Amino acid sequence: MPVSYASFAIAVELTLAAGGLVLLWRVVFSAAARAAPRPAGLPAWEVSVADFLTFLVLVMAGSFIAAATAGLVGKALALKGSAASVLNGSAAQLGMLAGVVLHRRRLVGSALAPRKSWRGVIVAGATTFLVAIPLLLATAHAWEYVLKLLGLPAERQDLIGMFAEVDSPALLAIMIALAVIIAPLTEELVFRAGVFRYLRTRMPRAVALLLPAVVFALLHVNWHTLQGLASVAPLVVLAVVFSVAYERTGRIETAIVAHACFNLNTLFIIFSGVSL
Repeated sequence: MPVSYASFAIAVELTLAAGGLVLLWRVVFSAAARAAPRPAGLPAWEVSVADFLTFLVLVMAGSFIAAATAGLVGKALALKGSAASVLNGSAAQLGMLAGVVLHRRRLVGSALAPRKSWRGVIVAGATTFLVAIPLLLATAHAWEYVLKLLGLPAERQDLIGMFAEVDSPALLAIMIALAVIIAPLTEELVFRAGVFRYLRTRMPRAVALLLPAVVFALLHVNWHTLQGLASVAPLVVLAVVFSVAYERTGRIETAIVAHACFNLNTLFIIFSGVSL
């Protein structure tokens, strides 16, 4: 990797972090931000317990059935390594999305109503992404220190190795689409527009923010090898930021755009070969 390219990538990330710090001050901690009235952006999701449980069952069943089917297909085609992982991951995400679609009640309700232009949604999503960066960097380093103190694996996921194994442009394109389009859409509809929106009016706000965030983060860990354990705390913070942005804007698209920006930036870091 040429030094100039790595230096450019580091400069980009530091610029994003600096911009995030400025925005974090302006939209969260400044006197004007604290004095501004909270916009009532997110209406309650008025569904019964039975409807909510049906939603969860459909999402989990969709993911399990699709992943199991993909596993059988992968074995029949003798797929291994990244190809098998991509097939299983894509199927699980699409199965979850199918569960959302199959749920009879409209999940996001008025959250998708055209109350704000798409330009506004993109700006809000990009702002959310930038605000999250300095929080994530601080959390990641602190969490890594805690894991080392506890004698637990602190290595980050070997995403570089996974992408390096891919020798097919088509497979690489699918992996990028999965990371930047499918995963943000699916996970935000499930965890933010579904679980968080349901819990926020039925239990203390802190619990509603943290519970789906913790579940979201734990699902990204390989519990056989503990690979991904280093990502738990940063992902909890990221999920909470997405939920707050969704709550403030009333648009699930804000969280989807922010999530897509985060995953796209992660890919940029992976391909640049730098470590932050």
